[in-house]
Amino acid sequence: MELTRNEVELCGTVAAPPVFSHENHGVRFYRVPLAVARLSGQTDTLPLLVRAPLPPEAQPGARVRALGQLRSYNNRTGPGSRLVLTVHVSSLDLWDGEAVNRVLLRGTLCKLPTLRRTPLGRSICDVMLAVGRRYGRADYLPLIVWGQLAQEVSLKAVGDTLGVEGRFQSRVYTKVIDGTAQQKTAYEVSTMHLLDDPLPE
Repeated sequence: MELTRNEVELCGTVAAPPVFSHENHGVRFYRVPLAVARLSGQTDTLPLLVRAPLPPEAQPGARVRALGQLRSYNNRTGPGSRLVLTVHVSSLDLWDGEAVNRVLLRGTLCKLPTLRRTPLGRSICDVMLAVGRRYGRADYLPLIVWGQLAQEVSLKAVGDTLGVEGRFQSRVYTKVIDGTAQQKTAYEVSTMHLLDDPLPE
C-alpha cells in the first residue's frame, strides 16, 4: 500500500467572520481566514474550511490552533481553471501560544520538477505533489523548494515519492486581465526539509 501523509498545524488569529462556502452531502462548510505570523514579521492569511456547526472559536480576533489536511480543487467559475488550496479542518481550539505553521506531506510527483533561479541567483524548484486520500481521490499540492534542496529535488522523476516538511504560505502577484493589472493571491507549501522516514514521528 502506498504511504501518504497530509498533516497541517496552524496557530494564529481568526482574521474575519466565517463565510459560507458550500454544502456537501447535507453538511455545510464555511471559509475562515486565519492570520499566521512569519518569523520575518510578514503575515500569511490562510483559508480554513470548517464544517458546521461552527465552533465558538471561529470568531474574528480569536487565537486558535487548527489541525487538518491540505485540500485542492479546480475552480472553473472564471476564465480557465484555477487550483484552489484550503485547509480542511478536523479540530479547532483556542490557543495562547506562539504562531505555528507546519505542514507534513508525502506523495508522488505528478509533473517534472522545474528548476529556476531567482533574480538574486538563488535556486528554486517548483513541484506538484499528488497526495492520495480515500476513495481513490488525490490532492494536487504546489510546493516550492529552495537552495541545495531544490537541486536535489530537481533530479527526481514523475512517479517518484517525495516527503516534505514545510509551511503553508500565501503569495500576492499581479496578473493582467483584459489589459487591467489585478492583484491575485497564490497559495503553496514552502519546503524546509525532506522527510527520509516514510512515517516520521
